[in-house]
Amino acid sequence: MERKKVFVTRQIPEAAMKGLREQFDVTVNPHDRVLAREELLASVKGMDAVLCLLTDDINSEVFEAAGPQCRIFANYAVGYNNIDVAEASKRGIIVTNTPDVLNNATADLGWALLFSVSRRIVESDGFVRAGKFKGWGPMLLLGRDITGKKLGIIGAGRIGFNFARKAKGFDMEILYADREPNAEMEKQLGAKFVDKETLLKEADFISVHVPLTPSTRHYIGEKEFKLMKNTAVFINTSRGPVVDEKALAQALKNGEIWGAGLDVFENEPDIEPELIGLENVVIVPHIASATIETRTNMGLIAANNIIKVLNGDIPENCINPEVLK
Repeated sequence: MERKKVFVTRQIPEAAMKGLREQFDVTVNPHDRVLAREELLASVKGMDAVLCLLTDDINSEVFEAAGPQCRIFANYAVGYNNIDVAEASKRGIIVTNTPDVLNNATADLGWALLFSVSRRIVESDGFVRAGKFKGWGPMLLLGRDITGKKLGIIGAGRIGFNFARKAKGFDMEILYADREPNAEMEKQLGAKFVDKETLLKEADFISVHVPLTPSTRHYIGEKEFKLMKNTAVFINTSRGPVVDEKALAQALKNGEIWGAGLDVFENEPDIEPELIGLENVVIVPHIASATIETRTNMGLIAANNIIKVLNGDIPENCINPEVLK
C-alpha cells in the first residue's frame, strides 16, 4: 500500500518529525526561510497533509494546488489568522492548531519584556558593553518599580490568564478587559473586570493577549496610547497588527508612555523604522514560544493531528469541527 504524503513548510524540531517519518513519506522545505508563493504552491501539490506555519498564507489558491486528496492543514501555532478556515471547510479540509502548549512560554516572554523595559535591562547592557560604566551613581539608568503596581490584561484567554497568574508573585493589583468576565480569573487572582478605557487609564503595565481578527486590528492606536499614563509600560506578545505601530512610535517619542516591549510587529518581518532608534522600546524577533520544550511540543501536537487524520481518526485540536460530521 502506497504511503501517504506529508509536506512540512519549514524545519521543526526533529523529535516532532519522528512520528510522521515512521508512517508517511515526509518532505520538508530545505530552506531556512519562508517559501516563496510559487515554491509553496509547487510543494503542496499531491500532498495528503500539510504541516504549515503562521508565516504561511494558506488560502484557496493553496488548497487548490494541494488537490482534493489533501485532508488536513495542521498549523504549527495557536493562532490561525494565516489560514482561510472558511474556505478549508468548504472543501472538507480539516484545520488544526496547537493550543495550551505555549501558554507558559508566551507568558514568560511577556514578563521578560516587562522587566527589560521597566528596569532598562537592554539599555543598561549596552551602556556597560560600550565602556560607559564608571561606577555606581544615584541617577544612573533609573527604571520603574513593578512590585505592588497595577497590571492591566487585555484579553483574558489562556495566555492572558497565565500572564496574570504570574503577577501574584509581585503583589500586583490585576485589572482585565475582555468581551465577557472570566469568573475563574476573578476567583483565583482577585482580578477586576473593567472596560478597556478604564484599564488604559489606570494600569501601570498593560499587556495585550487578544487574537487577530477584523475587530482587533489596530485595537490599540493613537487614542488608546493617549489614555495611558505617561509612566505606563506596554507589552505586546499577541499579534502585530493588533497595534498601530506608527501610533506606538509617536507615543514613545513624545513621552506619552514610559516604554514598550514587543515580540510581534504589524508588517513582519518589517518593523516601523522609528521604533528601531528608540531606547525605550525592547524589540525581540517573535520568540514568545521559542523554547526547546515548547517548540518540540508544538510540533508533536501538529504531527499527532496529522497522524490521526490520515489514519481515519479525529484530531484533538480541530478548528473547524463541522468538517468532521
